[in-house]
Amino acid sequence: MSDFLNGNMVRDRSQFVVILKVCLLSIVSRIKVPIVSSSWLMLISSIYIVSINNSLFWSKFYPLTSGNLADKLFVCFSFAAFFVFVLYVLMSLFSVKGSTRYVVSFLIILSSVISYFMNDYGTVISYSMVQNLVQTDVGEAFDLISVNLLLHVFIFGIVPCVFIWLIKLKPQSITDEFKNRAGVLFVLFVVTSSTVYFSIKDIAFIGRENRELRYYINPVFPIMSVYKYVKYLNKDKNNKLEEVYSDASLVTRLTDNGKKTVLVFVVGETARSVSFNLNGYEKNTTPLLNKLSIISFSNTYSCGTATAESLPCMFSDVEHDNFNIKKIRHRENLLDALKYAGVDVLWRENDSGCKGVCNRSETEVMHVTAKSSLCHGDECYDEVLLQGLSERIKNIKNDTVIFLHQQGSHGPAYYKRTPEKFRKFQPECTSKALQECSNQEITNSYDNTILYTDYFLAKVIDVLKSESETVNTAMIYMSDHGESLGESGLYLHGLPYFMAPDEQIKIPFIMWLSPDIQETKSISEACLASNSHNAYSHDNLVHSVMGLMDVKSKVYNKQLDVFSDCRRNDKISVAGSAEEIKINKKS
Repeated sequence: MSDFLNGNMVRDRSQFVVILKVCLLSIVSRIKVPIVSSSWLMLISSIYIVSINNSLFWSKFYPLTSGNLADKLFVCFSFAAFFVFVLYVLMSLFSVKGSTRYVVSFLIILSSVISYFMNDYGTVISYSMVQNLVQTDVGEAFDLISVNLLLHVFIFGIVPCVFIWLIKLKPQSITDEFKNRAGVLFVLFVVTSSTVYFSIKDIAFIGRENRELRYYINPVFPIMSVYKYVKYLNKDKNNKLEEVYSDASLVTRLTDNGKKTVLVFVVGETARSVSFNLNGYEKNTTPLLNKLSIISFSNTYSCGTATAESLPCMFSDVEHDNFNIKKIRHRENLLDALKYAGVDVLWRENDSGCKGVCNRSETEVMHVTAKSSLCHGDECYDEVLLQGLSERIKNIKNDTVIFLHQQGSHGPAYYKRTPEKFRKFQPECTSKALQECSNQEITNSYDNTILYTDYFLAKVIDVLKSESETVNTAMIYMSDHGESLGESGLYLHGLPYFMAPDEQIKIPFIMWLSPDIQETKSISEACLASNSHNAYSHDNLVHSVMGLMDVKSKVYNKQLDVFSDCRRNDKISVAGSAEEIKINKKS
């Protein structure tokens, strides 16, 4: 009976499909479909992309023009003509016989996707953003997909492509096609050169004084960014690891109490300094940390605006002003320095990866290996990073640094980062499409993630306090970058550094030191507190951790060690030597 019914259903479905095809063909046959050459199709498509899918670029370009209305429009037309010329050349290079529709459709859909993120989030697709997108995980990628995105792409990408595929292309020989393309290129060149000739001073001045404009040229700049990234990957394959810390060793302080030292370094994700009550924010987002003896360095800046760049940078000895992600990818980092010196290292991951930082160290990917009620699907709340942490500390044999990489405040789905009981600030945004929420809802949702981070850091400190009788303990928390929540129309993060507002680059930097570690390392907590408003950055991280863990190396820079000015007068002896070196510091 079931086979009979299934057979009928299959036949009915087949008949329905046939009828639907006949109806569609009947409708299409009644439409007068234009016939155009592929060269004209590329020209029309180029004009469409320049005019429609570059609305954000024009909204930024037009106000920068000067003169009367006619002068302004002429400068805009000149640049538009040049832009169309570039796109037409790009399409021609990749369009061979039979592939024109595919190339044009791809560029229109690509530009519609890019325009959505640029228009609605204020982000741009730079080299570092391409790297960040490639290295993100599936869960984070799906968080960016929303009904608004699909609707935008349907209207500005799919619908134009439907017309492109309905249009009949005029059959031409290769010779005729070449002549047509050459003719169109010649006309475009004449129009572009003649108009740009009279407006070159204005265009050059605008471009020179507003470098950020090039990031909004869609899809030319994103395509260039992808090309640079792919080119770098191909060059990057056979590079050897550059040794930096092979001379690293431990020094022994004469104040040593015989205990091993454990530092838990919490790598924050997308946390911005301005949203921490510790740093003056009006909402009490840090109720637990406020009650603890912690130090918050409230004037600290990141070295990047996206995890893929910030994470390698913050663990590198190369300072921000000289940092180049391409050059340090195969360069040893802080984790290598610690291991050379005999310090055990563990990296616990609850985000989208360590971006190469932990490649040579013991790593536990918690959202993959953990079995806990804290996990849902492919994601876990950050508390999963604490599982077995106390037992791990109990069993250490050497000085140890444990890195905990949070999921933290990663957006746009901030509401997914916090358990229900931490959703204190209401109403909150419960949509992945931030445009569907008010600024208050977005801010509340984000603030709840900071409230949860406050709880998480307090729990880390509780664990360390519970082990303080047998080990010297400390915690340092530092975020990789910040986040925009609608200020100046910007959302999320990832803008090129020179364009980025403070919300994306000013980060929290917090530490807690047990009384024993203060005594053993001769550190004055009062001095650190008095310095907490000084300017610091990711550049200080490597040298501060090396200083705290007593790691000696030629790479170590005392000027960048936040502890160096706050060591009381004491003595250290170089490991394996009776030599004593006096350290005169401010008490």
